Amino acid sequence: MVPSILVHCCCAHCAAYTLDYWRQQGHEVSGFWYNPNIHPFMEHQRRLEGMKALVEGMGLPFIVEEGYDMVEYFRRVVGNEAGRCRHCFDLRLSRTAGAARERGFDAFTTTLLISPQQKHDLIREAGERQAAEQGVAFLYADLRKRYSDSRRLTKPMDIHRQQYCGCVYSEYERYSGVIIT
Repeated sequence: MVPSILVHCCCAHCAAYTLDYWRQQGHEVSGFWYNPNIHPFMEHQRRLEGMKALVEGMGLPFIVEEGYDMVEYFRRVVGNEAGRCRHCFDLRLSRTAGAARERGFDAFTTTLLISPQQKHDLIREAGERQAAEQGVAFLYADLRKRYSDSRRLTKPMDIHRQQYCGCVYSEYERYSGVIIT
């Protein structure tokens, strides 16, 4: 039996290599979209449309968590902006692990693990915590060295290329040059 994995996807540029990587590891791969951290709303929608185009081209199933849970995201991070990534990873991986458990997947992971800008220690902690709480395996792979490969795969596609992680805080940091502490 081929093990199944639900892959949380943050954007097409991170997903292209990551989804194929897990397929090459012998998994039956499905993508999963839940990103209430991405702001503004139109940025969220552009990234979602990019993901839909990517998985359609790859012939992969894609589950979209309906709605835009912006309020829950802000409830977790407001007042704790310097630690926002931990709360954001917990929120998104909790929903991914829950969806994996409910739908009978063997494991879950995230495309965040390919980005050199992300905090792998926090992602791994969140994934392992959710795996323990929800009873579904979290698979970790440090794919940062393949980030440029992933971006190269999507370059010929007409997919929106974002310039910041996704949250309003990262957008501010990117364009102002001021780091929130």
